[in-house]
Formats: sequence, C-alpha cells, structure tokens
Amino acid sequence: MEELNSSELGSQTYWQETYVKELENYEHSGDIGDVWFGEDSALRVIKWICGCGLEKDSPIIDLGCGNGFTLSSLADEGFSSLLGVDYCEEAIALAKKVNKEYTLLKFKIFDIINDDATALGKFDVVHDKGTYDAICLNPNVKEFRPKYIQQVVDMLNDNGVFVITSCNWTESELIKQFSEKLKLKCVIPTPQFKFGGKVGSVVSSVVFEKVLKT
Repeated sequence: MEELNSSELGSQTYWQETYVKELENYEHSGDIGDVWFGEDSALRVIKWICGCGLEKDSPIIDLGCGNGFTLSSLADEGFSSLLGVDYCEEAIALAKKVNKEYTLLKFKIFDIINDDATALGKFDVVHDKGTYDAICLNPNVKEFRPKYIQQVVDMLNDNGVFVITSCNWTESELIKQFSEKLKLKCVIPTPQFKFGGKVGSVVSSVVFEKVLKT
C-alpha cells in the first residue's frame, strides 16, 4: 500500500497552534470553530448512529473530538454516555467551553498512540472523523497505524462498532486497512462526483464491527 505524503497536519504542533487560535476566536467572538469535513459529513454519521438500534445510554467515544460538535449533536438526540478525547489540551479546553451547557458530555486529554486505551473503558461506538487521517500524514505512520487500530479494537465492546470518516482514503482502502482486526458492517453513503469517467467521493464513511472469533 502506498502511503500518503507526510504533512504538517500529521503533527501535534500544528493542531495545538490551530486550537490556540480557535480558542482565542471563541473567547473574542463566540465562533465555535470549524467542523472537520463540514457539518453535512458529521450529520450523516449522526443519522446512522441514531438509526442503528443503539440504546440511548450506550457508551460512545469520539476520537479527536475537536470542538465537540459530534457529541453535542448526539446529546441533542438523547444519547447520554458521551466521551470526547483529543491529544491537544487546547482542543479539550475549547470543547469544554463550547459545550458548557451540555452537562452530560465528558472531555479528556488522551493520545490514541501513546496512552493506555483500557483506562478509558469500553464503548459500543468508537467514532473517528479526521484523527486517523492526521495519523496517516505523520512520517511515523507505519509505526502508528497498527497501534491505532489495536487501540480501537481494545476500546470496543464485543459487537461494538467503529465508525470512521476519511477524506484521504477511499472506502476500499479503509476496508483493506482495518479488515484484519474488524469486520465490515456497512458503508455510509456519501455524495459522489464524476470526473474523467470515474466516480468518487469527497469523503468516505465506513462502519466496522468487533466480532468475537470462534
């Protein structure tokens, strides 16, 4: 598999600087900051989670939660066990300020590569929209990818689902990268475009399931 070219978007320093600016913007103007990949992309995933048969108290974790938009949207739908993690202290500070009225939401500084996932507990849904993409833009991706995937597996309850949205990988590429540890459950349809006789999507959203091996 050919790796992506490394980028500053794969560095923690980049995201720290980004969220310092977004914190300042929020404090000065009330701007909550960007929703990674746009609100439409997030709302498609939220709609799927709401329709997949989960109990409202099912534990859900958002990896790389940013300003907490996905979790606050799930709280609006009645979900009550919601945890957002991010390796940037500044992102967690922003999420707490933006979502101060959502008393059920919890936010925690956590590094998916270097910290112990078992300390967070088990979840019925692990959600990622952009964090895996950032990891894949890090020059150490070949070391980080298997760590990331194992952390996700360790977080999931049996039959729990991993919902990932990527702008860097196609559906088939995501399936290839995760299928050794997780079973494909479904692909969430995303808007498509045609160019040069080929059909593609701006983002890919794929759902995997942790299934007990017999």
